[in-house]
Amino acid sequence: MISPRLLPALLISVLFAGGALAQERRVPSSAAELRLSYAPIVQRVQPAVVNVYAAKVVQNHNPLLDDPIFRRFFGVPGQQPEQMQRSLGSGVMVDSSGLVVTNNHVIEGADQVKVSLSDKREFEAEIVLKDSRSDLAVLHLKDVHEKFPTLDFANSDELQVGDVVLAIGNPFGVGQTVTHGIISALARTQVGITDYQFFIQTDAAINPGNSGGALVDMTGKLAGINTAIFSRSGGSQGIGFAIPANMVRVVVASARSGGKAVKRPWLGARLQAVTPEIAETLGLKRPSGALVANVVSGSPAARAGLKLSDLIVGVEGQAIDDPNAFDYRFATRPLGGTAEIEIQRGGRSAKLSVPLETAPDGGRDEIVLTTRSPFQGAKVANISPAVADELHLDSDTEGVVVTDIADDSTAAGVGFQKGDIIVSVNSQKIARTSDLEKVTRAGSRLWRIQMMRGGQQINATLGG
Repeated sequence: MISPRLLPALLISVLFAGGALAQERRVPSSAAELRLSYAPIVQRVQPAVVNVYAAKVVQNHNPLLDDPIFRRFFGVPGQQPEQMQRSLGSGVMVDSSGLVVTNNHVIEGADQVKVSLSDKREFEAEIVLKDSRSDLAVLHLKDVHEKFPTLDFANSDELQVGDVVLAIGNPFGVGQTVTHGIISALARTQVGITDYQFFIQTDAAINPGNSGGALVDMTGKLAGINTAIFSRSGGSQGIGFAIPANMVRVVVASARSGGKAVKRPWLGARLQAVTPEIAETLGLKRPSGALVANVVSGSPAARAGLKLSDLIVGVEGQAIDDPNAFDYRFATRPLGGTAEIEIQRGGRSAKLSVPLETAPDGGRDEIVLTTRSPFQGAKVANISPAVADELHLDSDTEGVVVTDIADDSTAAGVGFQKGDIIVSVNSQKIARTSDLEKVTRAGSRLWRIQMMRGGQQINATLGG
């Protein structure tokens, strides 16, 4: 009988059964193999995993200052007290020059970022690129004149359920910690964490502070970036999620090229999930694939011949179960050239070649509204094809869209949200950001606002 203490070692034989994950997987064949250890892998990859400390200054707000009677009798203090908010996460060194990838939510809004290496040295870091759509960010260590250990990227498409993985990070701030487990699921698309919902699920223990840390395979390569857990208690309950390495690779490549935003292929079509009712109408055995609901004129999809009601079932030989799976597969294709997509049209299969190019972004005219109004603190943009793609809007949508809102701003207090489309203000049609800026500068005691949120029209009247 095998001792329970030795059971975890059963899983590590992959490393010694041929080296690469693509080779044959097998269980141990001797007692000696049961005494093998993860230590060689950990020693090799641990120096490339770092701790990330982010801090931002916030203004303390006294609710009494909102009371006009209080303000009248006691006046308004000239300077409100400030407070430093800190967050803790992990990161992975992906370039020897000091390039670190972590989660965007770890450093979001930070005024100062520090990176601590496994040897306890600390460095100031600058934010090179932030990508909220994938929840990834890239940092660069300041004033460094040395080469750092790095992790190579695995091909996350080659991972299989049951593969052994290690999670390395700084949970709860206790210091660098290694946990092990298996990949318990792939292509999780109903998680609701980022725009690109296509996660590796693992039972390797992931806790607060692990965000941005490494999920490592048995060849010592980066399989993914740990990003979230499913938990009712705040601690690990055996369901953690990691962003696949192939998506991380795209974001890091954009940072290396000097870009401030990630450039991804644009399809130019809106897709919808196949429900059981739709599957029955189409004569499908099961509800799967991505149904084309709209095609933008002149877009790569249109030029490739994609049509309304086509059912996309594959990209470059990879099966597509839903629109989230398509978004991930298409977004991780390199720009330039084409991607082959497999469709079903009228009960017949066909293959189309879609050009891999970015969405046009001319005329975005993004501005932050600063004039006293309900919109103060909101960042708004014209709906270009690129903006429509980022926010999952139809490209023919009319109006101006909210792309960001400052914390503690008037717009945040009123209840505006990212993705809200401002259609009219005080009976004036809002077609461009300049229209909305002009209306807010004119001022008003009463604001009648018509907007769209999630396809629903909202009419609101607010006092000035």
